[in-house]
Order: sequence, then structure tokens, then C-alpha cells
Amino acid sequence: MKKFLSILLALVMVLALAGCGGKSDAPANTPAPDAGSTDQPQEGSVASAEDWHIGIITGTVSQSEDDLRGAEAIQAKYGEDKVKLATYPDNFTEELETTIQTIVNMSDDPLMKAVIVNQSVPGTAEAFTQIKERRPDILCIAGEAHEDLPVVGASADLVCNNDFVSRGYLIIRTAHELGCDTFVHISFPRHMSYETMSRRVAVMEEACKEFNMEFVLETAPDPTTDVGVTGAQAYVLEKAPEWIQKYGQNSAYFCTNDAHTAPLLQRLLELGGYFIEADLPSPLMGYPNALGDLDLTAEAGDFDAILAKVEQAVVDAGGDGRFGTWAYSYGYCLSAGLAQHAINVIEGKSEITNMDDVAAALQEYSPKAAWNGSGYTNADTGVKEDNVFLIYQDTYIMGNPGKFMGATDIEVPEKYFTVK
Repeated sequence: MKKFLSILLALVMVLALAGCGGKSDAPANTPAPDAGSTDQPQEGSVASAEDWHIGIITGTVSQSEDDLRGAEAIQAKYGEDKVKLATYPDNFTEELETTIQTIVNMSDDPLMKAVIVNQSVPGTAEAFTQIKERRPDILCIAGEAHEDLPVVGASADLVCNNDFVSRGYLIIRTAHELGCDTFVHISFPRHMSYETMSRRVAVMEEACKEFNMEFVLETAPDPTTDVGVTGAQAYVLEKAPEWIQKYGQNSAYFCTNDAHTAPLLQRLLELGGYFIEADLPSPLMGYPNALGDLDLTAEAGDFDAILAKVEQAVVDAGGDGRFGTWAYSYGYCLSAGLAQHAINVIEGKSEITNMDDVAAALQEYSPKAAWNGSGYTNADTGVKEDNVFLIYQDTYIMGNPGKFMGATDIEVPEKYFTVK
């Protein structure tokens, strides 16, 4: 019996050693999936080209059409099955819970790998916090954040905003180069409560002192209040002639809200004055409506053709050399570029907080225009946020001929980065 037990034990050990020496393609302690398995990739794994979804949330056509069109461009490129779109309410300030839930709902998709919000209206930071609690594997990317950047940056993997510091200086400088003697800034209290916009106003005012220009603050209704978009636009149409008469033909105008842009441009084309670029610049931002509902159906998605047609219409309307933009829509480029960057990261081609990788993705949608940018530094603490970038495109002044102003090549004086 003892001899039999010894032989049996030896056989068991041999079999065990043979099992340990076997070769397997699966990682240790991970069973190989059965053929036809529908299990999703484990958290932290690199997704293949077939197993990712991304979600993009933007405003609606009435509030931020370019943002939505950029999202649609990415969806057209990769397909509706891979790119999911949603919009938050126009009245997002009063429908905060709906806005948050719209963003968070994207994380219900088990294949969701990235959620991009552009513009990142109030509620985005909270929505990203909830997503990270549920699905820490999902990349959360904020475009043009309305909340304080350190707050959004704490819950997002990446934040990209227009460079409100550099642009505050460069817009005034450009107005001065064009011969303007007055700069009129139009906004309302909600926007002025945002750090990005209040700091830009401070920079603009300081730059006006440098260039010996008068700086003026004017107000217009907030379109997210009871007055709505229609009421806000009617107010600008009525007040703009008074402003132009008061401040003269050499005054330049800037408004912080997209809905105010078209009626302001309409009056400036009719009565005189300058417009350097929109808050979120684009040849589509306000110009088609201001030019009598300019038909750009044939040019849709082709920003070189869009700019050429808008520019000719501006010149024909008497605006030669007085109206500017970015050659490629900021909202369009940001939605499409950040989504492309997310896909590149998911597929292992880029790093989430590499500025060169972000710029390369943006450049895909703006091939002829220069970009510049820098990391965001908190003016109160002096702390630089590693995942928050400020970006801007060169300014293009429409005319015969039109020209880029070389804004991306100008070094902004250091003192402006601490103005607040």
C-alpha cells in the first residue's frame, strides 16, 4: 500500500509540473474567452479599432451651431454606431439637472471610452465627477469651460479653452493696428462672473491704456433668461445704432454671447464700425444671418469655401478691412479636434495631456491657419494646471485682399498674464 501511494503521489506531481510548463496566450489567472464571447475589454486595457464608443455633448443649433456641426463631422467620419451625440438645453442655467444627466447618461454605454462636452456649460464638472465615480476608465474632456478652470480641471482629464489672456491683448492690438480709437465690450452679469471672461475684460482694458484707446463697457440681455434669444437679439438691433453714433466710426465692438453677434454685425455693416473677431470666432458666427441669410449650403463643411463666400459678401456690403474672424470655426474645430484627440488616445496614438498631440488633432480641421497656446496658470495661486490648455488661432481680416494678422507670432507682454 505504501509503495502504491508513493507511485500515485509521484504521478500527481508530474502532472502538476506538466500543467505549469504549458504555454498559453492568456495572461496568468485570466481564462481565455470562449469563441463568440461578448465580454467587454477590462478597465485599463487598450481598445481596438472595433470596441470603442465616444460621446459628444454640445449646445443646440440656436445657441452654438458650430459646436454641433463639428460633432456631426466626427460622427460622419466614424459612423453613428461609434460616435454618439447629444445636446444640452438652451436654457441650461435653469435646467442644470437636465444638463448634468444628459452628460452622465453617456456613461451608461458599456463601450463608452470618452465623453467630450463643448461648450462645457455649468454642471459639466459635476457630471464628470459622477462619470468618474461610475466609470473611471472613461476619458472626460471639456471644451470651452464656463466654470472656473481649476474646478473643471479637477474632474476632467483634459480642458481646452480659448486663450482669454493672450486674446484680450491681441484683439486690442489688432484694433489699434486697423486704426480704431475706441473699444466697446458688450456682455451681461452671468458672463462677467466667469473667471475667463472677467480676466479677459481686465486685460482688454489694460491693453487699451497701452495703445491709447478708450475702453467702454455696455450691457445686453442674457439670452438664457426669460427674454430669450429673440429678445436679446432685438435689444442689440435697437441699441447698436446708438452705440455707433455715440462712439464713432473708428470704434471696434466685441460681445461675449453668440446670440448677440449676428444683430451686432448687421448694424456694423450698415452703419460703420469694426469687428475684430467673435468671442468664439468663425466665418459662420453671425455673418450669414447678418448678411441676409447668406446661403452656404453648397459650401457646408468646407471652411476655405465658406470663408471665401462670406468674405466676398462682407466686401460687397462695404465692410472691406473692417471685419475679422478665425478662418476656421473655433467651435467646429474644438468639437471635432478634441473628439479626434480622444480617439487617438484611445487607440494608443497620442497622450491625453500632450499639447503637441492636441494641436495636431486641431490642425486636421484647420490646415491653413496657425495655432498658438499655453498651459493655464491660476492668477490667484500661481499654480499651473497640467491638464488645462489655452489655445488661439490667427486672426483673419476680411477684405480685398484679406489677410492674416500674424497674431500667433506676437509675444504677449508678460505683465498681462497676471492682470485680473
